[in-house]
Amino acid sequence: MAKRKNTLTRFIEDIVDDTKDFVDDLLDRAKDLESNAKDAVTDVVDDDDDEDSASEADMASLKASLAALQAKVEELTALQAKSSK
Repeated sequence: MAKRKNTLTRFIEDIVDDTKDFVDDLLDRAKDLESNAKDAVTDVVDDDDDEDSASEADMASLKASLAALQAKVEELTALQAKSSK
């Protein structure tokens, strides 16, 4: 079994690769969360039963949460783009 030579450039390369993997995982989880949030909002909006309809405050809260989530996904996408350069 050959011993790997650890150089400064190899160390930096490992850090960049690990960081890229980490950001990719974060983006995957954020996409899943965004998809689930959109499905939840769609389920609430498409509910035909007037007695169980969501209040305006609940809808505003969901929209605010979705907007915050989309902003976070865009921020993570920008970070991934920066790290891949």
